[in-house]
Amino acid sequence: MSDTAVTAFNNESHWSGRAQLEETAKIRNHDDVRDLCVPQLVAAQAKATPDAVAVTFGTLSLTYKELERRSSRLAHHLASLGVGPDLVVGLYLNRSIAMVVGALAILEAGGAYLPLDPAYPAERLAFVMEQAQARILVTGECMASGLPVQPDHVITVDPEGRCSVGGNSEPMVSGVKKEDLAYVIYTSGSTGQPKGVEITHGGLLNLVAWHQRVFKVSREDRASQLSGLAFDAVVWELWPYLTVGASVHLPEGIATNDPGAVRDWYLSQGITIGFLPTPLAERAMMLEWPKKTSLRILLTGADTLHHYPPSRLPFRLVNNYGPTECTVVATSGTVLPDCRKDQLPTIGRPIDGVQIYILDEHRQSVLSGEPGEIYIGGPSLARGYRNRPDLTADRFIPNPFSSESGARLYRTGDLGRYLPSGEIAFLGRADEQIKIRGFRIEPAEIVKVLDEHPAVQASVVAAREIGPGDKQLVGYFLPATNAQPTHTELRNFLAGQLPEYMVPATFVKLDVLPLNPSGKVDRTALPEPDAENTLRDNIFVAPRTSVEERVAGILASLLGVKQVSVEDNFFLIGGHSLLGTQLIAKVRDAFAVELSLRSLFDSPTITELCEQIEVLLLAKTEAMSDEEAERLLGMSSSEGSLQ
Repeated sequence: MSDTAVTAFNNESHWSGRAQLEETAKIRNHDDVRDLCVPQLVAAQAKATPDAVAVTFGTLSLTYKELERRSSRLAHHLASLGVGPDLVVGLYLNRSIAMVVGALAILEAGGAYLPLDPAYPAERLAFVMEQAQARILVTGECMASGLPVQPDHVITVDPEGRCSVGGNSEPMVSGVKKEDLAYVIYTSGSTGQPKGVEITHGGLLNLVAWHQRVFKVSREDRASQLSGLAFDAVVWELWPYLTVGASVHLPEGIATNDPGAVRDWYLSQGITIGFLPTPLAERAMMLEWPKKTSLRILLTGADTLHHYPPSRLPFRLVNNYGPTECTVVATSGTVLPDCRKDQLPTIGRPIDGVQIYILDEHRQSVLSGEPGEIYIGGPSLARGYRNRPDLTADRFIPNPFSSESGARLYRTGDLGRYLPSGEIAFLGRADEQIKIRGFRIEPAEIVKVLDEHPAVQASVVAAREIGPGDKQLVGYFLPATNAQPTHTELRNFLAGQLPEYMVPATFVKLDVLPLNPSGKVDRTALPEPDAENTLRDNIFVAPRTSVEERVAGILASLLGVKQVSVEDNFFLIGGHSLLGTQLIAKVRDAFAVELSLRSLFDSPTITELCEQIEVLLLAKTEAMSDEEAERLLGMSSSEGSLQ
């Protein structure tokens, strides 16, 4: 940790948790609070407030004492297998109490955890485990049979984090240091393969200290954990709270991509601080919220924020920016309501200890207000990429602006500029990397897999905006000779090797790939998907009723296409859960009937969906007067589409 970060960490006026750190130091007999890392801070909370709730999942909960007992039992067993500094341990679990116990146990044992999302294809998970050299895996009892590979050791835990092996549940005195690895998270790779980002305890500690200071986190806070396990936001949703004695709440049985469901869950759980990816946060802040709510801060990030919050929101919206390589957050700032309609919300200012440089192509500082590439320095930087010294050297370069020995900068590939206020305006990507629904995607990784399909001669993947702040992936391809692949065929092929968010929503067949004078694909010349060039499974079927016509118009508008077939499957032509909730809302406005998101999954074609609408309309008219029923039926049969 740099001197700047240490100052921020120890300055009583800058961090309200100073007293708790001193308490922790006494508990653990450490002379210097700067030596304390996350597992030691959590252990201190278990001693200071053993009966306080640490984590909940649905109706299940663990106190800090129970969390320490279960994590220590697993940690002792991991240590007996040789887990120690810089040894990576796979964590293959769904969102659960067991996930929290497993991650903490690996940290206590001195190792680094490698989150493995069970929703990812087996081929990708196998590659990640092999490339990370993870020879030990922690997983659930019911998940062991579905492992993508068989490591040297597999340790199973039940849903509440109980480990069936080992007998020592005495507190584990962790000896981790700030230079040791804390976790490794794999992100999409520009070479066509995922790359593992190595984050140290020092970087994690800098994030935790800043977060607790700025957001005044206390033991009374109730934080949410909604992100997927392999998304680095999970780090942010756990450790700033468990190290200060707050409680972390994991949802069970709710659609975490439905803003209305998330709002209602926040309210029912009394959540005080929550994080939502940008697309979901933008829709959540447009909902109606009660004037008195426990939620005081809504954090967002991972994509470009396009909207300012309405003034009626009873909580504070904070926009954040940071690549995985910089321990989740590099810049942060509160977004004021209804401000600067001519300018997108900023990404704020650098967090404690972090330095932001905006440089030109010669790596010289640009003038304030001028655009340039964002470079990041400071204690939050990753050690590098797991077993990729070449890529590490390319992206993590010596810091020419620092006199500190070994200081480095990370080249983000993002563009930005400093504003007169000192805040930073985000201007997009300098390369071809894409961000969709909070996920960072390297198109080359998708192209690599798509080109392996026997019906594809060559391909390119791009993002198309279908609405303000809403993008979807489009796969452009040259078919192999005499090949006629279908939409479903290509989607299923990719879905077998890539996560769902990396599978293009639409495929466009080309006669030739457009090239620029240098011989590279000219992305600006790629055609917009339309009814003629978009790959489909079935022939086009036009609407046959007025209800089908209105729903088809609504769906075409949401997907950004000219028309859709009433036999098209919503999820196979670019639809996803976020668009699904918008479709349901527009159907409600158009027909005054209430569909559920579940109904869209059960009836994904326009024909099937309209059958449900007509049943609901009929049931509604039976309870109305003749005049009211006639007015409702007239509304449902009115011509034109709802935009």
